[in-house]
Amino acid sequence: MTEQHETPGGGVSGRALQKDIPQATVARLATYLRVLAVLADEGVLIVSSEELAVAAGVGSAKLRKDLSFLGPNGVRGVGYDVAKLRARIEDVLGLSEGHRVILVGAGNLGRALVGYRGFKRRGFTMVGIFDSDPQVIGESVSGLTVLDVADLHAAVAELEPTIAVITVPDAAAQAVCDDLVAAGMQCILSFSPVALDAPPTVEIRRVDLAVEMQMLSFERARSAEAEAKGLADDVAAGEGVSAVSAPRRVAGCPGVHGPGTAIQQTHSATEPHSKGSVVAP
Repeated sequence: MTEQHETPGGGVSGRALQKDIPQATVARLATYLRVLAVLADEGVLIVSSEELAVAAGVGSAKLRKDLSFLGPNGVRGVGYDVAKLRARIEDVLGLSEGHRVILVGAGNLGRALVGYRGFKRRGFTMVGIFDSDPQVIGESVSGLTVLDVADLHAAVAELEPTIAVITVPDAAAQAVCDDLVAAGMQCILSFSPVALDAPPTVEIRRVDLAVEMQMLSFERARSAEAEAKGLADDVAAGEGVSAVSAPRRVAGCPGVHGPGTAIQQTHSATEPHSKGSVVAP
């Protein structure tokens, strides 16, 4: 094992470390956090770097380098304390105190997101949902009453959310973004493929599901091409081809790592971090 020895006192705070962590490492820390949450639910107390790396779908060397940004965390020859490492990553990712989330757009996607129970257990609490449709306003969605988006400013002041989610039609996305910024929101997650304009002080991330599926399509096509080429090479070399082949994990698609575990690795659905605008794919 190559884990570092843990030091008393916990070391440098997550706030002090945030500015020094590369964005790619931050994305992987989120993956490690998800894996650690699954391990904790399964009652696992200690995990080695190799086990955590396999479950997260990364190399053990890359994992150890990522975790080195957090300071000493593990014990050489023993492994990482699941609960302590989970708390450490949550601190660095700014999740220790939790987040209050509002959502604009009470359509099918918005309702599904509000009803997703996984958010709360990861530190994100839905506190408000808004829409402009009179037939929708006043309805109850997963325990929340749909509010009129016209009252957004007053509601933001009352609910004190830290993150806003946009799930409206593309044509309305920029106007909703403008309203959220005017109401004081500085962190916005948009499910619209439209590039949103906002001040440099506003953090915007975009989830484009079509782009993610296109990436999966590309990986599948590349994998199929490699498989066909390998088959052709085998035939050219005079090797026999079996009619039945063992199941194979398609590159880029979720898979189960190791016997007896159900931890899956998937592509991140969000675009790279940006300030004031969304980075196009």
